[in-house]
Amino acid sequence: MDDLPNVVVTGASGRMGRILIGALQRSDVLRLSGAVEKPGNPWVGRSLSDVLPSAPEGILVSDDPLEAFAEAQAVIDFTTPEATVAHAAIAAQARTVHVVGTTGLSEGDLAKLRAAARHATIVRAGNMSLGVNLLVQLTRRVAAALDTDYDIEIVEAHHRHKVDAPSGTALMLGEAAAAGRGVSLRAVEDRGRDGITGAREAGHIGFSAIRGGDIVGEHDVIFAAPGERIVLRHIATDRSLFARGALKAALWGQGRSPGEYDMLDVLGLK
Repeated sequence: MDDLPNVVVTGASGRMGRILIGALQRSDVLRLSGAVEKPGNPWVGRSLSDVLPSAPEGILVSDDPLEAFAEAQAVIDFTTPEATVAHAAIAAQARTVHVVGTTGLSEGDLAKLRAAARHATIVRAGNMSLGVNLLVQLTRRVAAALDTDYDIEIVEAHHRHKVDAPSGTALMLGEAAAAGRGVSLRAVEDRGRDGITGAREAGHIGFSAIRGGDIVGEHDVIFAAPGERIVLRHIATDRSLFARGALKAALWGQGRSPGEYDMLDVLGLK
């Protein structure tokens, strides 16, 4: 028991934070050692067991990530781009594994994560489920096999509270499709259509986002040509699958050399 890696959950009061805490409580290979929230959050300073009755005793929710990370071997981070970038610098200083499930990161944010990865192990993925990462691989292979007679459209659906679009998973799939065709996604992406847009450009990769209700996550990659369509689909019905992937990544990262990794590395799919 004493040899288990200590794990800190950031964004502890959020939807994914609570799920991660529950998953860590059930884990026999990792141990929850800390919970972090932003300053001013009503959980800060309280015992985690007071706000989550099933949580272990003795863990205070902190707004000081440096103090929490210093005692941990891994940090699991499903927060905001701004918070994740700040956490990356602190995790690098503490030399702890940083598992990042945050989406909506800008190119500038990603550059800062790459800089942090020179000193620490970062495992980052727009989606941490096994099924989605298999879908990414399939998308790349199908895109490589088909020419531009097949238009590629990525349709994603999430709950009404999701703040970024396209989803991180949709962008993963778009990157995979572009890589299969040997092009840059930025050069061929089409993220929105409104009004008189003209005919679809050959070779472009389109994105559509649906937001509503409590949809956990649905992603379709459509290859459409005259006379036929190929549809690759993944449907998530339970957020605990993302937590399972995050815990797997936190354990996998122990003892790894500094660098930026993804779930394909964790799952041995590269």
